[in-house]
Amino acid sequence: MFNFFVTIYEAVIYQPILNLLVGLYDTLPIQDIGIVIIIVTIIIRIILAPLMHKSLKGQKALSALQPKMNDLRDKHKDDREAQAKAMLDLYKEHNVNPLSSCLPVLLQLPVLLALFHVLRKALNGDLEGLYSFVPNPGVLDPTFLGAIDLTQPNFIFALLAGAAQYWQSRMVVKWQGSNPSTDATAKMMNLQMTYVLPIISVVIAWNLPAGLPLYWIVTTLFAVGQQYYIQKTHKPNPNLVTS
Repeated sequence: MFNFFVTIYEAVIYQPILNLLVGLYDTLPIQDIGIVIIIVTIIIRIILAPLMHKSLKGQKALSALQPKMNDLRDKHKDDREAQAKAMLDLYKEHNVNPLSSCLPVLLQLPVLLALFHVLRKALNGDLEGLYSFVPNPGVLDPTFLGAIDLTQPNFIFALLAGAAQYWQSRMVVKWQGSNPSTDATAKMMNLQMTYVLPIISVVIAWNLPAGLPLYWIVTTLFAVGQQYYIQKTHKPNPNLVTS
């Protein structure tokens, strides 16, 4: 069964991304793998944009509904069954699906992991899995802008990855954590997301070939832009925040 899923993953996700990467590298006027990584990352993020859009809207709806959820937890704190039923009724009343914020993200993970996998292998010269109509360049020149070796760690890219993660985390916390009823645990998680996650991002990115942090930077900035767009255009039902 595991081998079956691996085969599906490689045929449906990994190989198309690999061939897109190499195909662009072969056809662009300037054979710069860094530029190709940026383009491929943007293409994939555009394809996944509807899923992310749905996820962010679901997160916003749940955040707006948080005061009523807290009231129900207090009201039924001694009866878990009644609390669960009340929560389901609340979701149904306001047409909110609690899974809508996380399911699209889970669906994106195989694609994003495949891109990560492709970059790791391609930058090391492993191009196995090319289609017959995609020319094999033999070796991908790992130099970005004629100066940066994307097969080697790069501290500047690591810092930029951490900065991009900080920016995104700040937006998420500001958007979801602005509710005055947020409990202490949620506030602590918000602080960790804002300050600890970017530091972890820097440490991880500093120990990876620079091509991967470059992908990390681009995909995070794309997510920031998409979230900013949704914040400006999506207005939750005002009835969700009334007591």
